[in-house]
Amino acid sequence: MHGYANPARFLKFARPATGWFLWIGLLLLAPGILGGLFVTPPDYLQGETVRILYIHVPAAWLGMAGWAGIAAASLAQIVWRHPLSAIAGRAVAPAGATFAAICLATGSIWGRPTWGTWWEWDGRLTSMLILFFLYLGYIALAWAERERGGDGRMAALFGLVGAINLPIIHYSVMWWRTLHQGQSISITGGSSIAPELLWPLPLTLVGFSLLFGAVVLMRMRAELAAAKFEARLRRTSTE
Repeated sequence: MHGYANPARFLKFARPATGWFLWIGLLLLAPGILGGLFVTPPDYLQGETVRILYIHVPAAWLGMAGWAGIAAASLAQIVWRHPLSAIAGRAVAPAGATFAAICLATGSIWGRPTWGTWWEWDGRLTSMLILFFLYLGYIALAWAERERGGDGRMAALFGLVGAINLPIIHYSVMWWRTLHQGQSISITGGSSIAPELLWPLPLTLVGFSLLFGAVVLMRMRAELAAAKFEARLRRTSTE
Protein backbone atom coordinates (compact mmCIF):
# COMPACT_ATOMS: atom_id res chain seq x y z
CA MET A 1 0.00 0.00 0.00
CA HIS A 2 2.80 2.41 0.92
CA GLY A 3 4.33 1.80 -2.49
CA TYR A 4 1.46 3.75 -4.06
CA ALA A 5 1.83 6.73 -1.74
CA ASN A 6 3.60 8.45 -4.62
CA PRO A 7 0.87 9.90 -6.91
CA ALA A 8 2.95 9.26 -10.04
CA ARG A 9 3.38 5.60 -9.12
CA PHE A 10 -0.31 5.31 -8.32
CA LEU A 11 -1.31 6.87 -11.64
CA LYS A 12 0.96 4.46 -13.49
CA PHE A 13 -1.18 1.65 -12.08
CA ALA A 14 -4.54 3.45 -12.13
CA ARG A 15 -4.58 4.52 -15.80
CA PRO A 16 -4.54 1.02 -17.34
CA ALA A 17 -6.44 -0.55 -14.42
CA THR A 18 -9.40 1.80 -14.94
CA GLY A 19 -9.94 0.54 -18.48
CA TRP A 20 -9.45 -3.11 -17.56
CA PHE A 21 -11.90 -2.87 -14.65
CA LEU A 22 -14.46 -1.05 -16.78
CA TRP A 23 -14.47 -3.34 -19.80
CA ILE A 24 -14.17 -6.64 -17.91
CA GLY A 25 -16.96 -5.48 -15.61
CA LEU A 26 -19.23 -4.70 -18.56
CA LEU A 27 -18.39 -8.03 -20.22
CA LEU A 28 -19.41 -9.88 -17.07
CA LEU A 29 -22.52 -7.80 -16.47
CA ALA A 30 -23.97 -8.36 -19.94
CA PRO A 31 -24.49 -12.16 -19.59
CA GLY A 32 -25.25 -11.83 -15.88
CA ILE A 33 -28.09 -9.34 -16.28
CA LEU A 34 -29.45 -10.85 -19.49
CA GLY A 35 -29.33 -14.33 -18.00
CA GLY A 36 -30.99 -13.19 -14.80
CA LEU A 37 -33.76 -11.32 -16.61
CA PHE A 38 -34.53 -13.67 -19.51
CA VAL A 39 -32.91 -17.09 -19.06
CA THR A 40 -33.36 -18.19 -15.45
CA PRO A 41 -36.77 -19.63 -14.53
CA PRO A 42 -39.18 -17.89 -12.13
CA ASP A 43 -38.90 -18.84 -8.48
CA TYR A 44 -41.54 -21.30 -7.31
CA LEU A 45 -42.57 -18.95 -4.47
CA GLN A 46 -41.63 -15.42 -5.56
CA GLY A 47 -42.21 -15.81 -9.28
CA GLU A 48 -40.69 -13.16 -11.54
CA THR A 49 -39.86 -10.77 -8.67
CA VAL A 50 -36.88 -12.94 -7.76
CA ARG A 51 -35.02 -11.36 -10.71
CA ILE A 52 -34.37 -8.26 -8.57
CA LEU A 53 -31.85 -10.52 -6.81
CA TYR A 54 -29.22 -9.93 -9.48
CA ILE A 55 -29.19 -6.18 -8.82
CA HIS A 56 -30.15 -6.06 -5.14
CA VAL A 57 -27.48 -8.41 -3.79
CA PRO A 58 -24.52 -6.75 -5.58
CA ALA A 59 -25.85 -3.34 -4.54
CA ALA A 60 -26.06 -4.43 -0.89
CA TRP A 61 -22.57 -5.93 -1.03
CA LEU A 62 -21.03 -2.82 -2.61
CA GLY A 63 -22.90 -0.47 -0.30
CA MET A 64 -21.23 -2.20 2.66
CA ALA A 65 -17.89 -2.78 0.90
CA GLY A 66 -17.73 0.91 0.02
CA TRP A 67 -17.86 1.92 3.67
CA ALA A 68 -15.28 -0.75 4.51
CA GLY A 69 -13.06 0.96 1.91
CA ILE A 70 -13.67 4.34 3.55
CA ALA A 71 -12.77 2.86 6.95
CA ALA A 72 -9.54 1.39 5.52
CA ALA A 73 -8.63 4.72 3.92
CA SER A 74 -9.45 6.52 7.17
CA LEU A 75 -7.22 4.17 9.15
CA ALA A 76 -4.39 4.70 6.68
CA GLN A 77 -4.78 8.45 7.01
CA ILE A 78 -4.86 8.53 10.80
CA VAL A 79 -2.18 5.91 11.51
CA TRP A 80 0.21 6.14 8.54
CA ARG A 81 -0.76 9.56 7.13
CA HIS A 82 -0.97 8.02 3.67
CA PRO A 83 -1.08 10.96 1.22
CA LEU A 84 -3.73 9.40 -1.04
CA SER A 85 -6.02 8.11 1.71
CA ALA A 86 -8.26 11.20 1.95
CA ILE A 87 -8.59 11.25 -1.85
CA ALA A 88 -9.50 7.54 -1.82
CA GLY A 89 -12.16 8.09 0.84
CA ARG A 90 -13.73 10.96 -1.09
CA ALA A 91 -13.66 8.88 -4.28
CA VAL A 92 -15.31 5.83 -2.70
CA ALA A 93 -18.10 7.66 -0.89
CA PRO A 94 -20.33 8.72 -3.84
CA ALA A 95 -20.08 5.28 -5.44
CA GLY A 96 -20.88 3.57 -2.15
CA ALA A 97 -23.80 5.91 -1.51
CA THR A 98 -25.18 5.19 -4.98
CA PHE A 99 -25.14 1.43 -4.44
CA ALA A 100 -26.62 1.82 -0.95
CA ALA A 101 -29.47 3.81 -2.51
CA ILE A 102 -29.95 1.15 -5.22
CA CYS A 103 -30.04 -1.50 -2.49
CA LEU A 104 -32.76 0.36 -0.62
CA ALA A 105 -34.79 1.04 -3.77
CA THR A 106 -34.62 -2.53 -5.11
CA GLY A 107 -35.29 -3.92 -1.65
CA SER A 108 -38.40 -1.79 -1.39
CA ILE A 109 -39.59 -2.95 -4.83
CA TRP A 110 -38.88 -6.56 -3.88
CA GLY A 111 -40.60 -6.19 -0.53
CA ARG A 112 -43.90 -4.90 -1.92
CA PRO A 113 -45.09 -8.21 -3.46
CA THR A 114 -43.19 -10.36 -0.96
CA TRP A 115 -44.09 -8.67 2.33
CA GLY A 116 -47.11 -6.66 1.22
CA THR A 117 -45.45 -3.33 2.08
CA TRP A 118 -42.90 -0.98 0.53
CA TRP A 119 -41.06 -0.45 3.80
CA GLU A 120 -40.72 -2.07 7.20
CA TRP A 121 -38.62 -0.76 10.08
CA ASP A 122 -36.81 -4.03 10.66
CA GLY A 123 -33.14 -4.41 11.59
CA ARG A 124 -31.65 -4.98 8.14
CA LEU A 125 -33.58 -2.25 6.32
CA THR A 126 -33.14 0.34 9.07
CA SER A 127 -29.40 -0.27 9.46
CA MET A 128 -28.95 -0.04 5.67
CA LEU A 129 -30.85 3.26 5.64
CA ILE A 130 -28.54 4.51 8.40
CA LEU A 131 -25.57 3.52 6.22
CA PHE A 132 -26.94 5.64 3.38
CA PHE A 133 -27.26 8.66 5.68
CA LEU A 134 -23.73 8.01 6.97
CA TYR A 135 -22.51 8.23 3.37
CA LEU A 136 -24.23 11.57 2.92
CA GLY A 137 -22.70 12.86 6.16
CA TYR A 138 -19.23 11.69 5.17
CA ILE A 139 -19.48 13.28 1.72
CA ALA A 140 -20.57 16.61 3.20
CA LEU A 141 -17.89 16.57 5.92
CA ALA A 142 -15.06 15.47 3.63
CA TRP A 143 -15.74 18.11 1.01
CA ALA A 144 -16.27 20.83 3.63
CA GLU A 145 -12.86 20.03 5.12
CA ARG A 146 -11.28 20.05 1.67
CA GLU A 147 -12.78 23.44 0.80
CA ARG A 148 -11.42 24.87 4.07
CA GLY A 149 -7.97 23.45 3.40
CA GLY A 150 -8.15 20.87 6.20
CA ASP A 151 -6.28 17.58 6.24
CA GLY A 152 -9.45 15.47 6.36
CA ARG A 153 -8.85 13.98 9.81
CA MET A 154 -12.39 14.73 10.99
CA ALA A 155 -13.82 12.88 8.01
CA ALA A 156 -11.40 10.02 8.67
CA LEU A 157 -12.59 9.73 12.28
CA PHE A 158 -16.18 9.78 11.03
CA GLY A 159 -15.32 7.00 8.58
CA LEU A 160 -13.91 4.80 11.34
CA VAL A 161 -16.81 5.40 13.74
CA GLY A 162 -19.35 4.74 11.00
CA ALA A 163 -17.83 1.30 10.40
CA ILE A 164 -19.57 0.16 13.60
CA ASN A 165 -22.74 -0.05 11.51
CA LEU A 166 -21.32 -2.73 9.18
CA PRO A 167 -21.52 -5.69 11.61
CA ILE A 168 -24.95 -4.44 12.70
CA ILE A 169 -26.15 -4.71 9.08
CA HIS A 170 -24.58 -8.14 8.65
CA TYR A 171 -25.87 -9.70 11.85
CA SER A 172 -29.20 -7.87 12.07
CA VAL A 173 -31.16 -10.85 10.69
CA MET A 174 -29.77 -12.98 13.55
CA TRP A 175 -29.98 -10.45 16.37
CA TRP A 176 -33.60 -9.35 15.82
CA ARG A 177 -36.85 -10.82 14.60
CA THR A 178 -37.06 -9.52 11.06
CA LEU A 179 -39.00 -9.82 7.83
CA HIS A 180 -35.76 -9.85 5.87
CA GLN A 181 -34.61 -13.34 4.99
CA GLY A 182 -31.42 -14.74 6.47
CA GLN A 183 -28.13 -15.25 4.70
CA SER A 184 -28.66 -17.27 1.52
CA ILE A 185 -24.98 -17.74 0.60
CA SER A 186 -22.09 -18.42 2.96
CA ILE A 187 -18.58 -19.82 2.72
CA THR A 188 -19.26 -22.65 5.16
CA GLY A 189 -22.93 -23.33 4.53
CA GLY A 190 -22.98 -23.07 0.74
CA SER A 191 -26.03 -21.66 -0.98
CA SER A 192 -29.75 -22.10 -0.38
CA ILE A 193 -30.50 -20.67 -3.85
CA ALA A 194 -31.30 -23.21 -6.57
CA PRO A 195 -28.39 -23.62 -9.06
CA GLU A 196 -30.57 -22.68 -12.04
CA LEU A 197 -31.23 -19.32 -10.35
CA LEU A 198 -27.78 -18.83 -8.87
CA TRP A 199 -25.43 -18.83 -11.88
CA PRO A 200 -25.95 -15.18 -13.04
CA LEU A 201 -25.35 -13.82 -9.54
CA PRO A 202 -21.53 -14.27 -9.45
CA LEU A 203 -21.35 -12.54 -12.84
CA THR A 204 -23.26 -9.48 -11.61
CA LEU A 205 -21.41 -9.46 -8.27
CA VAL A 206 -17.99 -9.41 -9.90
CA GLY A 207 -19.14 -7.18 -12.77
CA PHE A 208 -20.60 -4.47 -10.54
CA SER A 209 -17.56 -4.73 -8.23
CA LEU A 210 -15.21 -4.07 -11.14
CA LEU A 211 -17.35 -1.12 -12.28
CA PHE A 212 -17.22 0.18 -8.73
CA GLY A 213 -13.43 -0.05 -8.80
CA ALA A 214 -13.26 1.69 -12.18
CA VAL A 215 -15.40 4.59 -10.93
CA VAL A 216 -13.26 4.99 -7.80
CA LEU A 217 -10.05 5.04 -9.84
CA MET A 218 -11.58 7.58 -12.26
CA ARG A 219 -12.54 9.87 -9.40
CA MET A 220 -9.12 9.58 -7.76
CA ARG A 221 -7.39 10.36 -11.06
CA ALA A 222 -9.68 13.34 -11.62
CA GLU A 223 -8.97 14.76 -8.17
CA LEU A 224 -5.22 14.30 -8.57
CA ALA A 225 -5.40 16.04 -11.96
CA ALA A 226 -7.37 18.92 -10.44
CA ALA A 227 -4.85 19.27 -7.60
CA LYS A 228 -1.97 19.30 -10.11
CA PHE A 229 -3.75 21.95 -12.18
CA GLU A 230 -4.39 24.13 -9.10
CA ALA A 231 -0.76 23.84 -8.05
CA ARG A 232 0.34 24.88 -11.54
CA LEU A 233 -1.98 27.91 -11.42
CA ARG A 234 -0.56 28.97 -8.07
CA ARG A 235 3.00 28.72 -9.38
CA THR A 236 2.04 30.73 -12.46
CA SER A 237 0.40 33.47 -10.39
CA THR A 238 3.49 33.95 -8.22
CA GLU A 239 5.93 34.21 -11.13
